[in-house]
Amino acid sequence: MANRPLATLATYLAGEFENQAQAAAQPAWYVHLRLWHRPVPALSSSTVHTLLLEQANVISGQPPYRQRILQIRASRESERSQELQGQYFALKDPLKFKGAGSDPSKLSGLSKADLVTLPNSGAAIQYQQIGAGYRFQSALKDGQLCSFEYGGQQRYVYLGFDIEPNGDQLLLKTYDKGIDPDTGRGLWGALMGPFHMVKQKSYATATL
Repeated sequence: MANRPLATLATYLAGEFENQAQAAAQPAWYVHLRLWHRPVPALSSSTVHTLLLEQANVISGQPPYRQRILQIRASRESERSQELQGQYFALKDPLKFKGAGSDPSKLSGLSKADLVTLPNSGAAIQYQQIGAGYRFQSALKDGQLCSFEYGGQQRYVYLGFDIEPNGDQLLLKTYDKGIDPDTGRGLWGALMGPFHMVKQKSYATATL
């Protein structure tokens, strides 16, 4: 039997999001972003859902950036603990898949061999039922920071999100930000609080 919270989370996440209202209300703190969560059929099934995450600055017109892969699955005792599991990955060759958020044909060759496991990149995703839907809250396990190498330097990031129905909309709050590991100070990202991303389009989830 399919895990209903897992299938619901996959359905919530799969799509295109924007924070247009937030950016218009607070332009000094929030840029207008478009965020894609594109399902990867070759790495998905009824028990694990894989998504490519990619975002772009809408105003700048620059190419999309900040690619990563998120896999979500049920934990062994998910129904009792009300927790799902998430795992983030980097891509060995990000340029190969740049723009796949808006052009899913670029994902046709994506395989496990293209994924790079990042240190401290496992997430605990808590959920609770609210009416006919669910509220999901994801955070890296034990408050750890995910790390990766960029430009010859080790970088550290906090990754987290909440997603739930909000009236007739689906609201995704993203808390991602770069962190100075020595001071704990935020360097970029959600420095003034989460980005409020409203779902604009839905994509079909992959259930092989």
